[in-house]
Amino acid sequence: MKGLKKLSFLIAILTLTFATTIAATKADGDKKEIKAEEKGIQFTEAKWAEILKKAKAENKIIFFDAYTTWCGPCKMMQKNVFTRDDVAAVFNKDFINVKYDMESGEGLKLAGKYPLEAYPTLFFIDAKGKVVKQVIGYQTPEKLIDLAKSVQKKSPKAI
Repeated sequence: MKGLKKLSFLIAILTLTFATTIAATKADGDKKEIKAEEKGIQFTEAKWAEILKKAKAENKIIFFDAYTTWCGPCKMMQKNVFTRDDVAAVFNKDFINVKYDMESGEGLKLAGKYPLEAYPTLFFIDAKGKVVKQVIGYQTPEKLIDLAKSVQKKSPKAI
């Protein structure tokens, strides 16, 4: 009986230790995910109508990344450009940032409204839904920042 009690006690301790380790690992993993998500351009996830309302309410231009899941240059921009602090500083401050996969969900409808020739296509759109500037293809971080600044000069008010 004593051996059985010791074994039960040992199993309970190991289970508790394992559960605590898993919980701590999960908490650390969540922190890492949050930090990764906070880095770079913050893209708003919402329906297009809500994005337009938000742009009007905040008096901002919409930066719209029209991409597809299979597009190599789109993936490169997501990894190498949108994650940069200097790019994020400009876009998070001055724009409502959105991205849609143009081959699924609301992206299909938006592809009819904003015709595309290639991917990625980057749009700068005012709160009324009018395209202020459209750029096709991969953009370097410096070029994207310059584009944002030129759009802001050209159209300082979103409405």
